Amino acid sequence: MNKYDLFFKKLNETIKNGIAFIDKDGVIFYCNERLLQMTGKTEQEVMGCSIDRLFPMLKIGESPQFQREDHEQNVSLDENVYHVSWHPVIDEDHFIGGVLYFRDISEKEQLKQSLNEVQKLNRQLDSIINASYDAMYLADESGRGVKVSRAYERITGVKPEELIGKKMSQVVEEGIVSESVTEKVIGTQEPVTIVQNVRGKEVLVTGSPVFDEKGDLINVVTNIRDISELNELKKDLQKMKALSRKYYDELAEIKNSKVETDGIITQSTKMKQIINVTKRVAHYDSSILILGESGVGKELIARLVHNNSNRKTSPFIKVNCGAIPHELLESELFGYEGGAFTGANKRGKPGMFELANNGTLFLDEVGELALDLQVKLLRAVQELEITRVGGTQSIAVNVRIISATNRDLLKMTEEGKFRKDLYYRLNIVPIHVPPLRERRSDIIPLTFYFINKFNKKYGMNKSFSHDALTCLKNQEWSGNVRELENYIERLVVMNEEDHITLDHFPSEVKGSEDSANYDVNRPLKEILKEFEGEILRNCLKNFKTTRKAAEVLGINQSTLVRKMQKLNISVPN
Repeated sequence: MNKYDLFFKKLNETIKNGIAFIDKDGVIFYCNERLLQMTGKTEQEVMGCSIDRLFPMLKIGESPQFQREDHEQNVSLDENVYHVSWHPVIDEDHFIGGVLYFRDISEKEQLKQSLNEVQKLNRQLDSIINASYDAMYLADESGRGVKVSRAYERITGVKPEELIGKKMSQVVEEGIVSESVTEKVIGTQEPVTIVQNVRGKEVLVTGSPVFDEKGDLINVVTNIRDISELNELKKDLQKMKALSRKYYDELAEIKNSKVETDGIITQSTKMKQIINVTKRVAHYDSSILILGESGVGKELIARLVHNNSNRKTSPFIKVNCGAIPHELLESELFGYEGGAFTGANKRGKPGMFELANNGTLFLDEVGELALDLQVKLLRAVQELEITRVGGTQSIAVNVRIISATNRDLLKMTEEGKFRKDLYYRLNIVPIHVPPLRERRSDIIPLTFYFINKFNKKYGMNKSFSHDALTCLKNQEWSGNVRELENYIERLVVMNEEDHITLDHFPSEVKGSEDSANYDVNRPLKEILKEFEGEILRNCLKNFKTTRKAAEVLGINQSTLVRKMQKLNISVPN
């Protein structure tokens, strides 16, 4: 071996990358030791072998441009990655072969892959931090800001760029925060919780240390929560608990008193007095006139009288004087003899007076009776005798008369539309049932009663929110209990959700909620405090600062701040 061959051999041995020389036919006629190590083949297996058979992924022989152009690509061999460079050799414009150069880039690829993983984890961390409802702040071991969640700006009004890259000592000096929980954690190496003032807003801050595997501090994670939100939630929870207890007690009382009052649901003092009077007079046969608007429950009072009287085992017959045509009402009340008129039953038919014998006859809407029928009714009430239509024989009856009307009968007597003698005969014991708007304490118990009724009827499990119940309580209910019952049924069957809120109410009903918050069935001091709080919140929301709000309200700023502290009000963002 001459000195040049020796020199060439030593040079190839020292080169850390693989080299292969290829002739014009694509056959390897030389390779270095490093290439043999890369391929895991012997010199005999490589020398004289076609490059396309040894490295088919390169496809050098298949493409004419490889004979004229340099080419680079990455290939994988035995779990390693190599960067391959191909350089054709041209002599007098003829392709005579080429050189392949293999450089191991496995470590570089691993680093690239690791970097991609780190970047992916970093993006995931950012997503997790920003998804948190509470604000989060991340600092390094020196207390310098690294990451800030979006919620931080929402809660405090401080932008991320005001914190990132700054040490917390600098942030404190700039007046952004009152004190640094991060510095306290760095000093104690333990979790620390403080109440922090961030530009005038109080927040609850907890700092937690993060250590590496050696136990060295590497980060401080700070969690920030809006105290005002917590206080509002606490107040709302206390209100809901108090209201739930109240409604539970009311419902329990209703259930306990239901049998005694014969199904009349009430918490109203007025209604309880009416029930007591009704049960007292029920033992006597005096005529009773029940007065009240449509839907207040006059029939329930009539049935209460009957069920507490000595006639309770005998019939209770109801006649709606306004629902039966005038020409038929006489025969309905007094009955008729066979053949009395065209279409009449040949055997005749007893009227309501006879059917109610020994029991109670309830004349609902008695104010709708025509004057000619009023005369016949007066005789029946006075004499306790009736004569069937088409008959001549008087029939004695033993009935108790209870009448009801939503009209002003006294005024009708003055106008000649109702007989005075009949009015005084029916009005021996008057009972006036107040409208629902005058006994609002009954609305919530009635609502519970009706929703339980319809839940059972339709196999549902509906309930009402606090706001929905408050709204119902403050409606006028011109149709009274009947209107409330129909409205509850409508809400139950029309809404898919089990929990019915104010959002499910029609707009015309929700419109009255503005005045509902100032219901007079509370101490004046409590109402004024709530009203003052609402004024202050609205003013601060409009003018943003206590100085401007105090100026508009015509009070000192210090006075406004004291009121805010007393009412637990903070400046809105």
